[in-house]
Amino acid sequence: MQPIQVNPDPSSTGLDPKVAGLLCYLAGFVTGIIFLVIEKQSRFVKFHAMQSTAVFVILVAVNLILGAIPIIGLLVAFILTPLTFILWIALMLLALQGKQFKLPYIGEWSEQQIGKF
Repeated sequence: MQPIQVNPDPSSTGLDPKVAGLLCYLAGFVTGIIFLVIEKQSRFVKFHAMQSTAVFVILVAVNLILGAIPIIGLLVAFILTPLTFILWIALMLLALQGKQFKLPYIGEWSEQQIGKF
């Protein structure tokens, strides 16, 4: 799956859309939700806000559910924590480069949802 280089349309926030895309991931689903609320025109920023919200809500839910199981919780934390960190950094860098990288399933769903906001 290759990231798509796009020429992002201007953001209604007054920020460079690439910086706004990066900020969507900065605090996980919290900044994703904030940008979903405040962004009015940039599909690029809306996409990254929706994808950030979806991916980090799923990761938090998986951590909470599986983390409650004694041995499995430790294994999940040991494996999922570094992978989440790598994913977080990668998504921020791709957004800053003006690339629209769609995660499997979540990216497609996010793209469909941005038309509803």
